[in-house]
Amino acid sequence: MNTKFYVDMEDIYGAHNYSPLDVVLTKGKGIWVWDIENKKYLDFLSAYSAVNHGHCHPRLVKALCEQAKNLTLTSRAFRNDQWPLLTKELCDLTGFEMVLAMNSGAEAVETAIKAARMWGYQKKGIPENQAEVITCENNFHGRTITVISFSTEEHYKKDFGPFTPGFIEVPYGDTEELEKAITHNTAAFLVEPVQAEAGIIIPPEGYLKKAKQICEKNNVLF
Repeated sequence: MNTKFYVDMEDIYGAHNYSPLDVVLTKGKGIWVWDIENKKYLDFLSAYSAVNHGHCHPRLVKALCEQAKNLTLTSRAFRNDQWPLLTKELCDLTGFEMVLAMNSGAEAVETAIKAARMWGYQKKGIPENQAEVITCENNFHGRTITVISFSTEEHYKKDFGPFTPGFIEVPYGDTEELEKAITHNTAAFLVEPVQAEAGIIIPPEGYLKKAKQICEKNNVLF
């Protein structure tokens, strides 16, 4: 079985929601991966950073196997003896007060929007259902309905409407436009430190610091 065999099979049975490269990977070790024809590649993508620790890291494989032999999974309907340890370690590492784990980046963004809106209503006094979140043009935060609602890439939105309201887009890297867009109904400013999907766009020096100062001055979450 060669590359064409797997590519053709995926094209027949797999939903066409992505356009992957026609490279069929079968194993990895550290920074290296191999395809089914034993061609070796340096993995610069690292699963969009999910594998920054490298493929098949022995410490992680050992921990995964040991845990799988004890307890596979619990829902949040029950407590377990590992989650509290992780929450404390993450809080100690980051300096944050609490942790809410997510399965993906898009889910994290959706949850952040919910938290920002709730804060806006309960703490800032924004009128019910009027909360706004400012985002940047050419952003990429995922592919859920709410997230693509504030995308400025039309091909991400085609045939998926109607979309979630409550988002304002401003040019990336422009603090003057950010400040102009803020109103009493602004709950949060959602921004990428570096825009990746847009083409690795690095903001002007001092942009994030200035944006944070503007948000703090106007009682907006950053």
